[in-house]
Amino acid sequence: MTHTATITLTVNGQRLTRTAGAHLTLLRWLRDLAGVTDPKYGCGEGVCGACAVLLDGEPVSACLVLAAQVDGAEVTTAAGLSGPGGIPGPLQEAFHACHAAQCGFCTPGMLVTAAALLADGRIRSRAEIRAGLHGNLCRCTGYGPIVDAVEAAQEARQARPDPRDHLGRAPAGHDAPRPRPAAGPERGR
Repeated sequence: MTHTATITLTVNGQRLTRTAGAHLTLLRWLRDLAGVTDPKYGCGEGVCGACAVLLDGEPVSACLVLAAQVDGAEVTTAAGLSGPGGIPGPLQEAFHACHAAQCGFCTPGMLVTAAALLADGRIRSRAEIRAGLHGNLCRCTGYGPIVDAVEAAQEARQARPDPRDHLGRAPAGHDAPRPRPAAGPERGR
């Protein structure tokens, strides 16, 4: 006998309700029922980071979490880091400027993990950035450009404070132009 559950989540700011098998993972719920395909299925064991999402602001491996367990939660994927109209957020802009994505498979998980890492506004060293991204595997870039991008995003925030939060959302009534991260010299490659 299959048990079902009606699950309501706020995904990238949109409230979604779907009925699913109680055994369905958050990753399958997002991809198969909600049509949110930026989190990827990688290892299925929570060690690669391809399925990472922010669950109430904290990074989790969506392949390990049952959707029914997080009913009512807020889920942010890489797409949720974009600004209004899908304009890339500051972290996404830095990834683009630093060529931090090659095949793109790991990029959504890297972005949400990096967003959580930078959420408190504290400046981190390259070693701390690398440690913070531990658990997100990339077979293409060698990690240098990814660390460059996270470093560029935090430097851009320091140089020109952005009123938007780490998820790219501006405060209500704030229409300030979005600062662009400088590409900077190529480091760590």
